[in-house]
Amino acid sequence: MRLKAWQKLFFVQFALIMGIIALVSAIYLTTSAFAGSSISAAVAQVDTGGLALGAGLAIGLAGLGAGIGLGNAASAAIGAISERPEVFGRTIIFAALIEGIAIFGFVVAAMIIFILAAA
Repeated sequence: MRLKAWQKLFFVQFALIMGIIALVSAIYLTTSAFAGSSISAAVAQVDTGGLALGAGLAIGLAGLGAGIGLGNAASAAIGAISERPEVFGRTIIFAALIEGIAIFGFVVAAMIIFILAAA
């Protein structure tokens, strides 16, 4: 069973949407930091906006990369399982390794927000 091209792109489109949502939320956090504040307070909060933007980019780009990788690996895994059902365990391991990239992006974003913001 082979997937069609539009079915392979489903994972990539989902990851792209999640990355865009993370980027928009980071931009919203950045602009809300400047709302209703004086110039000196806005200058003091530039670091906060940069941290939010960096965290959004970290999780968005990691999700995008994991979506692209998982889209390619999942289509190959489905083809391999349809030919040889005994390779199911190996394909799950490969999918889990790819999802680790998205988890690393989340960890980096959490470190940016919680550890660097406290410094």
